[in-house]
Amino acid sequence: MDIKEKVKLIKRNAEEVITEKELVELLKKKKNPSVYLGTAITGRPHVAYFLWVLKLADFLKAGFKVKLLLADLHGALDNTPWDVLDKRYKYYSKVIPLMFKAIGADIKNFEIVKGSDFQLDKKYFYDVLRVSTFASINDCKRAAAEVVKFGDNPKLSGLIYPIMQMLDEEYLKVDIQYGGTDQRKIFMFARENHPKVGYERRIEVMTPIIPGLIGKKMSASDSKSKIDILDDEETVRSKIKNAECVAGDVDNGLLSFLKYVIMVIKVDKKEKFIVKRDEKYGGELEFTNYKEIENAFRSKKLHPLDLKNAVADEINKLLMVFRKEQKTLQKLSKEAY
Repeated sequence: MDIKEKVKLIKRNAEEVITEKELVELLKKKKNPSVYLGTAITGRPHVAYFLWVLKLADFLKAGFKVKLLLADLHGALDNTPWDVLDKRYKYYSKVIPLMFKAIGADIKNFEIVKGSDFQLDKKYFYDVLRVSTFASINDCKRAAAEVVKFGDNPKLSGLIYPIMQMLDEEYLKVDIQYGGTDQRKIFMFARENHPKVGYERRIEVMTPIIPGLIGKKMSASDSKSKIDILDDEETVRSKIKNAECVAGDVDNGLLSFLKYVIMVIKVDKKEKFIVKRDEKYGGELEFTNYKEIENAFRSKKLHPLDLKNAVADEINKLLMVFRKEQKTLQKLSKEAY
């Protein structure tokens, strides 16, 4: 794979790359650069996590070493009880590799890193204090505004959050940080402040946030807005059936999930997205790319109920790998949540 192909793969479904020029230079300079994504171990993983799992798989295909930071201390800073951090770490560390397995990714260059394994280091904490002497309260609050739940009486912990995320780039020894567009202000905070402590700016790659089933961000804290990794087949069908999906209106969570998850998998596997319909309603429909689906839905050639049934089928296929380990996962989940 040449540099042009690698850039195209990394940019697939990406909302923004800061900066593409730096990305090209990195690929010229390093044969196996590194990237990380950090996720605070807060709510239960749900199907929207497949978006970033697929993007990390793209990095793996492009020859990157990929690190997943399971940020236990960040979870605590964002109001996760301290006494369940290890239990949630165990749940996440079991679930995420299964997500890669579900999409058929090769993970020989993938590793999971526990945040507290290096964030309690004396030098790391010294750097946290160093940054806190020039980063203002307003800087930190603004950076974390879309990520941390501040509430009416913000805690100091929420202000420490972006400082630690900034330093993670350095201490994980990576070239790129990847995340959702909700991370943008923290990414910019990092690029602004790294030179002040003698560290290099990193490249930042962002993908969109998938809307929830009820018209907002798919959230672990709202069970109606998301499909949990451990939902059974009928629960999945019920949630999809009740999802907001107005005929002809392409602005909904189901189509977003199709675009950023299901059709990425289908295109990579050279498979078609099939919508089963009775012959009296026109028979089976086949689509080879997302744009075809969107056009059919916008023109009302594809009915919302038929779309919902087809999406439910695909999600249930993705979740089969978890159902094979249901007993173990349910036990870990019960202890963590």
